[in-house]
Amino acid sequence: MQKYFGAILALIILVSCKEKQELVQQLEPAEPVQKPIVKRFGFNLEEFNVVYDTIQKGETFGELMLKNKVDYPKIIHIAEEYKDTFDIRRIDRKPYVLLKSKDTSESAQVFIYQNDKINYTVFDFRDSTANAYKGRRKVNSVEREVGGVIENNLSETLDNLGVDYNVTIDLSEIYAWTIDFFRLEKGDKFKVIYDEHFINDSIYAGRGPIKAALFEHKGTPIYAFPYVTDSLKNILDYYDQDANNLRSTFLRAPIKFGYRLSSRYNLKRRIAYYGYKVRPHKGTDYAAPIGTPIIATADGTVTESTRRGGNGKYVKIRHNGTYSTQYLHMKKQKVKRGEFVRQGDVIGWVGMTGNTGGPHVCYRFWRNGRQVDPLREKLPAAEPIADSLRTDYLAHIDPLKFQLDCIEYILLPKETEDLLDPELEENQLTLNP
Repeated sequence: MQKYFGAILALIILVSCKEKQELVQQLEPAEPVQKPIVKRFGFNLEEFNVVYDTIQKGETFGELMLKNKVDYPKIIHIAEEYKDTFDIRRIDRKPYVLLKSKDTSESAQVFIYQNDKINYTVFDFRDSTANAYKGRRKVNSVEREVGGVIENNLSETLDNLGVDYNVTIDLSEIYAWTIDFFRLEKGDKFKVIYDEHFINDSIYAGRGPIKAALFEHKGTPIYAFPYVTDSLKNILDYYDQDANNLRSTFLRAPIKFGYRLSSRYNLKRRIAYYGYKVRPHKGTDYAAPIGTPIIATADGTVTESTRRGGNGKYVKIRHNGTYSTQYLHMKKQKVKRGEFVRQGDVIGWVGMTGNTGGPHVCYRFWRNGRQVDPLREKLPAAEPIADSLRTDYLAHIDPLKFQLDCIEYILLPKETEDLLDPELEENQLTLNP
């Protein structure tokens, strides 16, 4: 009996010791949990006093840095040595992050200028000589497929489908030569595949280029696929399902949006100011606000970029041995003689230089050295894909075409149509005719 009692007592002591040990472990201070290091823009923000702010109107880079105790020689060094990385004279009203030292001086150690949602520029003042470099935030891309039926216009339909407005612009530019967006019909359809970019999987950061598209206008389907035909020059165009280029050699207008055709080519024009004498107008006038970008209507080489008499400031482009174009009354030219420009490149801005009664660009068009009406010209189509690339192109577009064909059209419910702004028609997207 005593033997059993001793065993039970030993067991009780053992259990009591175990409980005591657990109690002691609970009472002892736990090992401190280390906070994970969180980095932004490549810096541990815990090491600095952090200021989030936005460049104010009229505020300069130099003033901002001097105010935050950056040595003047470092500012000069940044301005001179890194002007190709970032021109501090053109600092815009954008957000920035300022990393200050944690000592009593609180001097700026790092200045991070956020060029846009994705790109940023870092100015590091911690070394004896400051340095600058560009960075990009991590972006995740998600492919999106959209199909819709037009009830009123393309812009409105895409907006109601929650699509970035820039996709509307992209589609209008891809199909600018094949579809008249002023004459879309109810029931026209479209499908589009593109990427949407997100920061931290939640912050929308824009869209990528269109990977493939289909527009069905008046019952005729027109596919569009991007393809690089010259890898050395990285020239990309959009082609249809039969490898035909979707663009013409020339755009119909030298302004993308927001213009008004104010005066057409007219060899029998009479003007009251000149006593109703015949004063031929050999150009086509596109009225637009001062500062509106003027674009090259086709690829070519700038032969003139100067100012002369009634023409004011102008640019002339030679496209080939047959065609040349001229753009008059500019506020300022962007290109110089001898430069090669691509169709759609900005070559200047609308102004009122020379003989003009209002802001516009006078667009002149030459064929074989003779001025003609570009709106009546049967303009040549761009070259199709070369025979040597045709097989590769058709193989490239085959899975994309299958993917497009599988996308379903979304027809917006009538409830959505009833909620549309009645004044929306006045704000419709203005596109090149």
